Amino acid sequence: MKIVIIKYNAGNIQSVLYALERIGVQAVVTDNHEEIIAADKVIFPGVGEASSAINSLKENNLDQIIKSLKQPVLGICVGMQLLCKYSEENDTQCLAVFDEPVKKFDSTVFKVPQIGWNNIYDLHSPLMKDIPENSYCYFVHSYYVPMNEHAIATTDYVQPYASAIHKNNFYGVQFHAEKSAAVGEKILKNFIEII
Repeated sequence: MKIVIIKYNAGNIQSVLYALERIGVQAVVTDNHEEIIAADKVIFPGVGEASSAINSLKENNLDQIIKSLKQPVLGICVGMQLLCKYSEENDTQCLAVFDEPVKKFDSTVFKVPQIGWNNIYDLHSPLMKDIPENSYCYFVHSYYVPMNEHAIATTDYVQPYASAIHKNNFYGVQFHAEKSAAVGEKILKNFIEII
């Protein structure tokens, strides 16, 4: 099985590679279109700011490649947000795989960004197989995806929001699965095992 991590200048790539190694999975880091299209599974990581991340993808036509993928794709953190339609972060048009906005937390209520461990609940989809309700994952973000029909996990911070989403072959997690200890490793393992 060939696992590819998309290489662009907004990825938390090294920590994703280490997390996969911990579960016995080797991955290739590449921005080569043919390699990405030929992969069995594609991981789309992301940290940083939405508009510069999108611009980095566009420089290499990776935006078009990602949208066209037919195999399972997992967006992590900013990678999940970029799969949505639009981000309030610097007024950014994203990939629109999910027809959802990405909004900024109200910083008058809670400290923004949300940094640290928070729980996920109302779990469904093969990605969440055998993950106990209210498991804790590690988050670092100022922007969130509101609740929607594609939500497969919910987290409360300021208000309930979609901390994981799924549509067709595309999955996204707002938390850093690669930094979420045993729960995150199990979610990555579940993704690798999705048929």
